[in-house]
Amino acid sequence: MFPASTTQDEYPHVNSNLESLKWGQVGMMPNLGRSTKYDVLVVGAGHAGCEAARACARLGLRTALITMNLDLIAQMSCNPAIGGIAKGHLVREIDALGGVMGEVADAVGIQFRLLNTSRGPAVWSPRAQCDKKRYRVYMRELLEKEPNLRIIQAEVADLWIEGEGNQRRVVGVHLRDGRSVCSSTVVVTTGTFLNGLAHVGESTYTCGRNGEPASELLGQQVRRLGLRWTRLKTGTPPRLDGRTIDWSRFEPQCGDQRPTPFSFLTSEITREQIKCYIAYTTEETHRILRENIHRSPLYSGQIEGLGPRYCPSIEDKVVKFPDKLRHQIFLEPEGLDTYEVYVNGMSTSMPIDVQVKMLASVPGLEDAEMIRPGYAIEYDAIDPRQLTHGLMVKTVRGLFFAGQINGTSGYEEAGCQGLMAGINAAQFVGGADPVVLERCEGYAGILIDDLVTKGADEPYRMFTSRAEFRLQLRIDNADERLTPLAIRLGLCCAKRKELFERKMAQKQQLRRWLDSTRVDCNELGLALDDRPTYALWLRRPEATIWRLEQRLRAVLGEPPVEGLLASLEVEYKYAGYLSQQERQVARLRSSESRRIPTNVEFSAIPGISREIAEKLSRVRPETLGQASRIPGVTPAAIAILDVYLSLSEIREPTVS
Repeated sequence: MFPASTTQDEYPHVNSNLESLKWGQVGMMPNLGRSTKYDVLVVGAGHAGCEAARACARLGLRTALITMNLDLIAQMSCNPAIGGIAKGHLVREIDALGGVMGEVADAVGIQFRLLNTSRGPAVWSPRAQCDKKRYRVYMRELLEKEPNLRIIQAEVADLWIEGEGNQRRVVGVHLRDGRSVCSSTVVVTTGTFLNGLAHVGESTYTCGRNGEPASELLGQQVRRLGLRWTRLKTGTPPRLDGRTIDWSRFEPQCGDQRPTPFSFLTSEITREQIKCYIAYTTEETHRILRENIHRSPLYSGQIEGLGPRYCPSIEDKVVKFPDKLRHQIFLEPEGLDTYEVYVNGMSTSMPIDVQVKMLASVPGLEDAEMIRPGYAIEYDAIDPRQLTHGLMVKTVRGLFFAGQINGTSGYEEAGCQGLMAGINAAQFVGGADPVVLERCEGYAGILIDDLVTKGADEPYRMFTSRAEFRLQLRIDNADERLTPLAIRLGLCCAKRKELFERKMAQKQQLRRWLDSTRVDCNELGLALDDRPTYALWLRRPEATIWRLEQRLRAVLGEPPVEGLLASLEVEYKYAGYLSQQERQVARLRSSESRRIPTNVEFSAIPGISREIAEKLSRVRPETLGQASRIPGVTPAAIAILDVYLSLSEIREPTVS
């Protein structure tokens, strides 16, 4: 089940400093004295923390991952599923960059579905229901195999910061047990734990996740840092005992016959898949919720934080959509060795007695026993506009934030931030410039740019509609977009590098053949007035590359790399649209390349209003393109700023 240990051959740069560490056997925790020195400390072992820690360790840095509970690393505290609309794109990009989420999901997934297949390939998104327990066990095993990574069970009470004002720099952390740990950088990935407060009806209690303690000491210090912060809210549904459900009353939902993996390293998924089931609320369900809405902490004023509007609680759905006679819910098993069932679509913070009645009103759940009640949780999040595109706090050097603390929701959004924060922490340690993905390079770049430019008034979730160039940001070409960067950084293992280079060589060979060879009408059984090249023929709606599969295999002399033929077909069919988007990308890059000096006083620029100057001063955009995406900053103001920057360059010419 578990992968073999990482070796010097796979990552030749990783083990270069192991002799000097003298930490003993791989996987053992160091004996922390009063002060221990690392290159990178990662606080929190959720999905962001795991990606950040693994990336730093694989880049050869002495890394420590600090968590309050070793047994709950990468815990899937809400739905045990990875991927979904646009989220699947993020997981593919994490994998293409050398991240771990896709590999783990492929290893422990129990139902795979490719979503949005009735629409164009730009929005096809993989999703996998995962075994909740096996996911965290597999992730921990992977992390413990990393030679440069140590995992420490402790609570961080304080960030160790030196200096004053904008000269502040993080130099480590202080643990609650009195120990101190020194580090060149710290990546904070605390999820919902900062001053977390759970709500079940009128009852409230502090926690990070249900049953786990909140991080209150660190939460208090983050507030004292002078950072702008807010309260956000998320929720989760009840869990049921599958043995008490009448499954015959529900419509089964099967996985795909040929599962689509997340990782480019996974050639195929052959394990048997489980079924999920579709159910619906009833008029009785809605009556129960309406009659008890005054007991909902969401409507009584008890909850102050803003929740995600795209994933509302069931009571919110009933109130805001009174015309809907029923709402769809999904019954999703949480693993292969448990009877626990997740009721997707029924997130709630209603009192337990109301939850029991609500569930019993659904046909087939009359006798269902609730294992865990649903609950809502409020937590602290910072205003992400205080971060650079590298996810470093602008006013504290070496301090990075990633995940839900930045106002996002979802494992996938957290994972991509964690990976980028880890990469940039490594860049910081090495004195190199931060790695910033452009909006035209990946959904991860869009997510980070949205956060640091627009902020997050509510929990941010990725959608394909957020992408200006989504036809270029498909799941099939994530490796072509991002794996070259992973290779340059040193995040790419030997197997991934060899597979990618073979795919690119095969693609070039097939393109030459398709562009130069004319269609053999007899072989394909076609009656064509002309004999176009295969490249031109593939642009026709009725044409499909799968009719050429055997011929292309013969051209290569070997099987094509998984996904290559599907990717080629998309590129040929949408060649005109892709060419148009490439021109748009060139225009975007032109504005992104126009840097804004950090010392610009926006309030002193003639023609820019006080309101817009305040918006620009708050975000401190790094480029003209970023400034144009700040809400409320008009095109006229951007034009004035552009002229001002040009005049400044004339007045202060560069000395060669």
